[in-house]
This record gives sequence, C-alpha cells and structure tokens, in this order.
Amino acid sequence: MKIHHLNCGCMCPMGGAFYDGFSKGLKAHLVCHCLLIETDRSGLVLVDTGFGCQDIHTPGSRLSGFFRALNNIQRRSELTALSQIRALGFRADDVRHIILTHLDFDHAGGLTDFPQARIHLMQQEVDTAHQRHSWLSRERYRPGQWGGISNWETYQPQGEKWFGFEAVNGLRDLPPEILLVPLAGHTPGHAGIAIQQPEGWLLHGGDAWFYRGEMRQPTRHCTPGLRFYQWMMAMDNEARRHNQQRLRELSCQRGGEITFFCSHDARELDALQVNAPLR
Repeated sequence: MKIHHLNCGCMCPMGGAFYDGFSKGLKAHLVCHCLLIETDRSGLVLVDTGFGCQDIHTPGSRLSGFFRALNNIQRRSELTALSQIRALGFRADDVRHIILTHLDFDHAGGLTDFPQARIHLMQQEVDTAHQRHSWLSRERYRPGQWGGISNWETYQPQGEKWFGFEAVNGLRDLPPEILLVPLAGHTPGHAGIAIQQPEGWLLHGGDAWFYRGEMRQPTRHCTPGLRFYQWMMAMDNEARRHNQQRLRELSCQRGGEITFFCSHDARELDALQVNAPLR
C-alpha cells in the first residue's frame, strides 16, 4: 500500500500560537489531515475527507455559521480531496472506500464528491449524528454533507484487540492491514484508523487529541486554545480524557512501532509529508 498524507482543509481561528503553538500572527493554522491509500485490490481508500467542493462553493447550506466564524474556515478549492486526487492523476470514481474517524463537519464534507464510495465507520457514530439532540450536535453534524448517503458500512467493536484497545478487524472488502480503533469521547462513535505497514503501524487518531505535545511524552502539553476546544467539543469528556491518557501511555511505550498523528496539527502533517520522524 502507498499512503499519501493530504491536507484537505484549512482553518485559521483567531489566537495564533495560543491555538497552534507556532504562528507568529493573530491567526492560527489548523489542517484537516486525511490519508489517500493506494491498494492492490480495493482501489483508492480515503481516510476522512476534510471539506468538500460543495462546502467551498455553497458554505451557507452546508456549514454552520457558528463554526465558520469560530474556526475561520478557509474556502480553498485546491485543498479538497477531489482536487488533490485529480492532481495525482486519479479520477473521483477510483475512490472506492472512505473510512471516517467520525462525522463532524470538518471530516465528512467531501463525502458527496465520491458518491460511489462505500463509507466505513462505527455504527454508534451514524446513530449519534442522526439524533442531533443538542444545539452543539446540530452545529457539528450537518446532514447536508451526508443525509443522502445510503452506502454505509457500519461496525460494532469486535475482533482481536490492537495494543490493548478494542478494534474492528476485517473491514468489508478492505485490506486486513486496516483497522478501526474505537476511541469514544470526542463523539460516541469516534474511532482511530490503524494501518499496518512493513516498517510499523500508523495510527490516525482523528480528534482523540489535537496537539503534538499530547503524545510521545509522559506529561500532556497542549495550548490553551486547543485545551478549550477539546473540552467544548467532547460529548463525553471523561471518556475522551481516559482514552487520550491510554494513547499517550502507548505512544511512550511503543512509539518505535507506531506513528501517532491527529487530524488538525499542522506540524505533524508537515513532518509526515517529508517523512521526518515525529518527536
């Protein structure tokens, strides 16, 4: 399998380094870290989609005004997964599968750009997104991005554990090296995506953490802005903190075997795009 690390969205909330830990100006720079996997028998596989073409062209009908303002979402069509896949020489219908960490607006926006793809995720996430009981859940889960989809492939936790975590093995018609790792907290059906390669494992942790300093060291370090944002967005903050601590411990114990990265840290994405080690 060949894996491409893509940035499929840009958000520039006010706060600079207060959010991202490195920006010099007033605006921070957050990414939407997605993966494009070239497989031998399953075509192209996307992990998350970031913002889609319709989010860029008609944001008012797709994205909440609250998050458009809070996150200062940038409308950059060249960052959509579809644009980047075409730039790599592929077609939209080459994408046969999409695996989602969860259904938040900044992860699922590109689903409508690949109507032929089968969408793999936890059943609990689909159920929660359709319920939309609270104001915040209605702002984050946007049916305009996924309401017409019928080709869901949903899962319950089952199968052999992954480094002590529950896992979903044997995703339908996908390579056995790709697993779902349930990581509830940010949302009830949130999951990481683990991918086994000859040189070791990758774990796309989605929104289980937001800042590079939260992994690979015993003590958590996170910027104030992202600490607040994680707390605000957690649908079960106790579960989020528990799973994040377990991941932090695993990253310290088995960091030589597993490469950890999350969805929105630009420094993590930069390092992986140039094949540099994460520290």
